[in-house]
Amino acid sequence: MANLPRAFTLLAADRQALERLLRAATTPAGLSRRARAVLLMVEGVSGVEIARRIGYTVVQVSRIRRRFAEQGLAGLHDRPRPGRPPSIQARKRAQVVALTLKRPAAGHTHWTTRDLAKRTGISPATVHRLWRAHALQPHRVETFKFTTDPHAEEKIHDIVGLYLNPPHNAVVLSLDEKTQIQALNRTQPLLPLRPGLPARQTHDYERHGLTSLYAALEVAGGRVLGECRERHTGLDFLAFLKQVTRRYPRCELHVILDNSSTHSTPAVKDWLARHPRVHFHFTPTGASWINMVEAWFGILTRKSIRRGSFESVRALVRHITHYIDHWNEDPTPFVWTKQPADIIRKAVRR
Repeated sequence: MANLPRAFTLLAADRQALERLLRAATTPAGLSRRARAVLLMVEGVSGVEIARRIGYTVVQVSRIRRRFAEQGLAGLHDRPRPGRPPSIQARKRAQVVALTLKRPAAGHTHWTTRDLAKRTGISPATVHRLWRAHALQPHRVETFKFTTDPHAEEKIHDIVGLYLNPPHNAVVLSLDEKTQIQALNRTQPLLPLRPGLPARQTHDYERHGLTSLYAALEVAGGRVLGECRERHTGLDFLAFLKQVTRRYPRCELHVILDNSSTHSTPAVKDWLARHPRVHFHFTPTGASWINMVEAWFGILTRKSIRRGSFESVRALVRHITHYIDHWNEDPTPFVWTKQPADIIRKAVRR
């Protein structure tokens, strides 16, 4: 085979197969380069020029020419590489996966890599690789909750309808309380961020009291009306509700809120009867997460409260007020994307 001609002819089927290999996005890079080299050979391009264009040596081009002449397309694929076969056989891999999906020995809640490695006789690193390959994460657990509200479906359709198709000439507000916010003061000053070092704070702290934040999120625009109060009672809620209605004096208000007892006191019901333009929409029992202001409370906690240090409740209230003012300078409305049917399928037990 040493005297192979520089140019040789191809069967039409072989040419089509080589061209498919070049076009396919899933073709391995090495196989694609070898296919291109053969097509250049067919065109009569010299070995030196093929090596220059593709990045091979002249010896590699000659080897590709010889392998294709002897074996055809099969000669272009990677040959088996030397070395020992994989030490983890299919039966052992199946055993690891099957055990991972079962409960471990009594007294344990989940498998660890070391426990499973001891059970199966392989290394913890191998167990970890097999878990990654099969997308198994025994160390993680997620929570879920079904609502027991008999009118859950009706309420979900009602609230999600307000998010997706709000009524004309009306304002939709998501209202709730974040109760028992603690004014925690670290026992030592916080150490600021430095290159190579995160910000640091002491583990211990002093408690200086509590406050409750009442907040109403304007669903369409993202603005927040908030007020901190010392207590969390029906009268405090009613006082904040009156403040909200003064903010929107000439339009209907649709207020989404949870089933807290402070939202249904006799005083609140009497006030609602005298103000028919205000409509309450209660979330299903055990599903207060459907209230959009809960997402804003999460942002407030992460960005404003959790890493703060406050020497008094007054300082905490002032800090929260500054954050609300800053938020309202460039409010970001939340966009609801879940359809009622998707929520009902996951949150309502039938």
